[in-house]
Amino acid sequence: MNPLQHDSSENEFDPTRSAGEDRHVFNEDFPWDSFDSEWYHGLNYASLRSDDREILCIVRDFFAEAYARDKPPTAWGGIDVGAGANLYPSLCMLPFCERIRLHEFSVTNVAWLKQEIGGGYRASWDPFWRALTEREAYARVADPRERLQRVADVRQDSVFRLPDRDEGGSRDVFNGLASRAWDVGTMFFGAESMTTDLEEFKKAMWRFMHALRPGAPFAAAFMMDSKGYTVGEVEFPAVAIKEHDVTECLDGLAYGVEVKVTGLEATLRKGYGGMIVATGRVSDDGGKA
Repeated sequence: MNPLQHDSSENEFDPTRSAGEDRHVFNEDFPWDSFDSEWYHGLNYASLRSDDREILCIVRDFFAEAYARDKPPTAWGGIDVGAGANLYPSLCMLPFCERIRLHEFSVTNVAWLKQEIGGGYRASWDPFWRALTEREAYARVADPRERLQRVADVRQDSVFRLPDRDEGGSRDVFNGLASRAWDVGTMFFGAESMTTDLEEFKKAMWRFMHALRPGAPFAAAFMMDSKGYTVGEVEFPAVAIKEHDVTECLDGLAYGVEVKVTGLEATLRKGYGGMIVATGRVSDDGGKA
């Protein structure tokens, strides 16, 4: 449900093209800079629901075990793609990272993230952090607000324009070539919630995976069977994916993949069938775009 805007400006938004129509509606067709971040946060993250808690615990355990197994000589560089108005993917990476890029297209979400992090995030995130501190690696972080302020790097850009971490080098990262720059990554409720086109969903997933170095642990979360969603009074699109769509999409891109379904009671809003969370590590070959 977090916007991951395509960088094309060829088509202007047509309000008559609803996310609920049968024909495909593409990412570029929607007014992502009108995304009401505060409204979205209030609906989704004002309190910790059981489905988000289950996702938190799955990702928490996976990252803690991956870091303990890898024993990296230096802290990781992490990236959260399509951060939206959601801090908990970054909190999941927080103990392990010296830097976390929050990569987000919507200018309203970028402004919201900068204010939320820069001012010391609000108390509604405390239950999310307490769930994470059930693992020792998180409990050792004395002041998560201060640490997130220190390591967070909020950037405005599209998922289709994921730059190299150092934003240098000779590789053409704007033409679909992998930057392979980041050590750990998350993408929550983004790829399926930016378009009604399955191929565009797959392209976003491919770009996310190719931002990560081979062997990097990742976590991705999705709304299942989503028919689109409303933020404030604006409709936004979705691809109605299922568990097997995620598995097939990650085939060739990742190994050690585990895909789980939670929140089948679907209490957040109308028009979806639960949540999917996938964890794994990035493959060397990375598949084709």
